[in-house]
Amino acid sequence: MKPIGIFGGTFDPIHYGHLRSAFEMLQALNFDEIRFIPCGDPPHRGTTFAEAKLRNLMVEVAIAGQDGFVCDDRELRRDGPSYSIDTLNGLREEFPDRSLGLIIGMDAFLGLTKWHRWDEILDVAHIIVAHRPGWRAPDIGELGDMITEHGTHRVADLHEATHGRIHIHAVTQLEIASTEIRDLVAAGRDPRFLMPDAVRNIIKETSVYMRDTNE
Repeated sequence: MKPIGIFGGTFDPIHYGHLRSAFEMLQALNFDEIRFIPCGDPPHRGTTFAEAKLRNLMVEVAIAGQDGFVCDDRELRRDGPSYSIDTLNGLREEFPDRSLGLIIGMDAFLGLTKWHRWDEILDVAHIIVAHRPGWRAPDIGELGDMITEHGTHRVADLHEATHGRIHIHAVTQLEIASTEIRDLVAAGRDPRFLMPDAVRNIIKETSVYMRDTNE
């Protein structure tokens, strides 16, 4: 069967930058599905601006109707910090014979060694790095060594093995950031065309970001 893409994040809020990257991955890497997994308790960020159930709802309405997009709320149902390795281990138990691909941005990949039990990720999943202009994959240090040992340019390798490879894939650059959207909304401006209207409507109806968003 085709691989499952794992796309985690706070999604506070989800926007077209997230959605376009995931859609390009779905098509180019021939995933069976991409699971959007809102972070329940982000260990590296602290509190989110929108509470977990609302962020999950925004993901659900954002991906509604798109074949191959799935919202997975497992991190919201799990107590404690939302570590990616715990999520991946849970998915591996659920799908023991499926290829799993953890999708992260190049900026996140460059900070991978700071993740909880980061060196165990390739034991359960592939790492798919979404490459954007301006970022360069490391060729030295621990991450450089990982790419040398586990890197592949072949999409077929992600299908033939269930885990253990690193694949760097270029995606369309959309200069949209959740932080800027929150600031824009807090200033009383309209986030139209930065996200699906269904997400925009939730933000307007709940006034969730109508407060000081300085981090």
